[in-house]
Amino acid sequence: MTAMKTQKLLYYVQAWSLVWREKPLFDDRIEAWAAGPVIPTVYQEHRGRYLVGPGDLVPSPRSLDDEERAICDVVLRHYGHLSAEALSDLTHVEEPWRRARDGLAATERGTREIDPLIMADFYTALGRAP
Repeated sequence: MTAMKTQKLLYYVQAWSLVWREKPLFDDRIEAWAAGPVIPTVYQEHRGRYLVGPGDLVPSPRSLDDEERAICDVVLRHYGHLSAEALSDLTHVEEPWRRARDGLAATERGTREIDPLIMADFYTALGRAP
């Protein structure tokens, strides 16, 4: 899949992990870039690449426990059919990204963190499953 789509799906995996497990799946910071949520450490790993595969993710999907894998599976079933652009558009109307981007122009660069507490509250309010 594309590097951009991978970023957005990792964002949703983190969001739903915060809801269902009440803890993050990974410790990396998520920033509100103009094109949507981005994990800078993952961006650096895939920089300059259009496509990434499961072997390109650290840690490997094989290292996930059953609960973590289940979250990933639900997120992929719900969001996986969407394009990177559609996922980006979806994040742009959701509160966590919008709040982190407050005061920035639509195309302005930004590195503000998307607050995990705001993510947890927002997605919890949406319901128990995406």
